[in-house]
Amino acid sequence: MPDSADTPAPVIAPTERTARRRSASRAGSSHTGSPASTEPDRTPDPRPDRARRHRHNAGRMPLQAVLTLPPAHPVEELAEAELRFAAARRLERPPADVAAVRIRRISFDARPRHMSWQVAVDVWLAGEAAPAQPDWRPPQIAPPPAGAPRAVVIGAGPAGLFCALDLLRSGVNVTLLERGKDVQARRRDIAAIQHGETADPDSNYCFGEGGAGAYSDGKLYARSGTREEVRGVLETLVQHGAPPEILVSWRPHIGSNRLPAVVEALRESLRGGGGVLRFETRAIRIESDGGRVCAVLTAGGERIAADAVVLAAGHSALDAVRMAGAAGARLEPKGFAMGVRIEHPQAWLDRHQYHGAKDFADLPPAFYELSTEAGGSGVYSFCMCPGGWIVPSMVDGAALVVNGMSLSKRDSPYANSGLVVAIHPEDWCGSRGGRWGWPELLRRAARLAPEPLLEDAAGGRLPETPEQDALFGLRIQRALEVVAAAAGGGHNRAPAQRADHFLAGRGETAEPLPTSYHPGLTSVDLATVLPRGMVTRLRAALRDFERRIPGFAGPQGQLVGVETRTSSPVRIVRDANSLESVSLPGLYPCGEGAGYAGGIVSAALDGRRVAQALGSRLRR
Repeated sequence: MPDSADTPAPVIAPTERTARRRSASRAGSSHTGSPASTEPDRTPDPRPDRARRHRHNAGRMPLQAVLTLPPAHPVEELAEAELRFAAARRLERPPADVAAVRIRRISFDARPRHMSWQVAVDVWLAGEAAPAQPDWRPPQIAPPPAGAPRAVVIGAGPAGLFCALDLLRSGVNVTLLERGKDVQARRRDIAAIQHGETADPDSNYCFGEGGAGAYSDGKLYARSGTREEVRGVLETLVQHGAPPEILVSWRPHIGSNRLPAVVEALRESLRGGGGVLRFETRAIRIESDGGRVCAVLTAGGERIAADAVVLAAGHSALDAVRMAGAAGARLEPKGFAMGVRIEHPQAWLDRHQYHGAKDFADLPPAFYELSTEAGGSGVYSFCMCPGGWIVPSMVDGAALVVNGMSLSKRDSPYANSGLVVAIHPEDWCGSRGGRWGWPELLRRAARLAPEPLLEDAAGGRLPETPEQDALFGLRIQRALEVVAAAAGGGHNRAPAQRADHFLAGRGETAEPLPTSYHPGLTSVDLATVLPRGMVTRLRAALRDFERRIPGFAGPQGQLVGVETRTSSPVRIVRDANSLESVSLPGLYPCGEGAGYAGGIVSAALDGRRVAQALGSRLRR
C-alpha cells in the first residue's frame, strides 16, 4: 500500500523529531482536502505557536509546514507562487510574509478517509535569506598528487563507484576493475537474455558497469544510514543527471531507462579526477606479501600493484567470494531470503489500494509492502515493482533467476514483487535443515549440473553448525536456481503457477496467465520445484496476505520462480572500525556481495564508509 506510516500530520513542525512524534500521536487524525477542490487544506493548527516561533527565530531555521492536497491535485506541477500562498494560509500569515518555500518531501496518504497528497515544505519569512537554489553540476575532482597511494577497486556497481570517487577526492590513486562491459554495451547482452539466449557470464543483468541495479529498476530506498548520508548519495546522483524529484519523493525511483545515463556521468567524473576504469577485466587472484595485500591478478594475466584492494563485486559474484577466501579472507555464513515473484494486473492493484480514486486522479501506480511470520520464519514482499516487468537475472545457462524492474514512468500493465522466505544459517543445519528439504534439493541439482559447489554437498549430509561450511548458503541458492532452470524447460523460460492453484496444494496447473516476463513461462506445480520448508511457509503467508488484500492469492495472481538473489548468503568478515578484513590486511570487503548492504543506496553508503576508512589509513 502507498506509504502513510511516515507521513507527518498536517501541522507546523519546528523540528523533524517533533514532527515524527506528532505524526505518531495523531496518526488517525490527518486532515484531507476535498477531492473536488484544488486548494490546499487550510485547517489551522489548534495549538499556540509562540514556542515554535521562538525556536525558529533563535535558530534561524526555516519554519516547516505540511500542506494537504486532494488526490487530483497535480503535485508535480506546483508553482512557487502557489506554494507560497498555501504555506501562508497554513501558517496563518499574509502571503506577503512568506519570502520563499522549498519542498522537503512529497508523500501520499492512501487511507480511504484521509486520501491526500502531503507536501512538507520549508518556509522562509520576509527579511530572511533563503538559501540559493543548488547547483546540480557535478563537482570537479582534482587528480591525486604524484606518489599518492594506490587502491584497486573491484566492481563498478554503486558500492565500487561511490568508493572510487571518494577515494579520488581524498587523494588516492584509483584503478576500478569491472568484469563486464560499459553500461551501454550491456544492453545488447541483456536483450539477448530476454530473447532466450544463454547469459554471458560477465555481461548480464548482474554484471557490468552500474552493477545489478543499473537495469533492475533503480529504486532508491534505504533502511541504513542517517538522513544526511542518504541525502548525500541522492544529491550525488542528481549532480550526475538523476531527476531532482528523488530528493523529495517518499519513494524515490529513477528507472532502468534513465539510470544508465547517470552511471555514465559518474564514470566521467571518475576519469576526470584521474581515476582509471577498466571494463571486461575480471580479477582472478588477490596477491599478498608479508601477510598484506599487494596486488591483483586479472584473467588477462596482468598484475596490478596496490596498497589496498576494495572488493565490491556484487551479490552474484560467487567467484569473487571464493577468490577472497583463497587469498586468506575469513568467510562466515549469513542469512538471506529466497522464494518466487508474484505478478498481478496493475489495474487490479490500483483499484484495491486507491479505492477507485485513480479513476479521477493522476496517481502513481499503487504498490504494497507485506510481511508476516510462518513456521518461525519471516515471509515478505521484496523489491516490489509497480508498473514493472519480471526479468531474467541469471549469470549462466545452467541456472534460472528472476528479478523485477520498472522504467521511470512505471507504465507496464503489470505489478510484481518478490515473495521470499527468510533463511537463517541454522535453517540449513542438521535435522532442522532436513525438515526444510535441502538434501533432496541438493541431490536433484547435482544430477542436473555436476559442478563442485553442488557435488560437494550432493551426498545430502548437512552441516551440524553454520561454521562448518561458510558456503552452504551459496550451495542451496545455486541448487534452487538449477532446479528452476530445468523446470522452466530451457531458453530462459521460468516455471510458473497461478497463486490460487499453488495455495490449494492439489498439484493443479493451467495455462500461464499473461505476463511481463519476456522469455515466457512454463506451467508447473511449484511445490515440485521449491523445497518443502519454503512451500509450507509461502502458502501460510499467502493465506495471510489474501486476508489483507483480497484477491492477492486469487486467480489473477501468478507465481514465477525463482527469486534467489535478495542478498548475499555469505559475508567476508571485516573489522567493525577499520572495515578491513580481519584476516587479510589490505583487503576491504564492501557492498552487497561482501554481505554489508542491500540495494543501490545502502551499497553506495557502504562504499563511502569504506573509502573514508581506507583513505584515512592510506594518508597516514
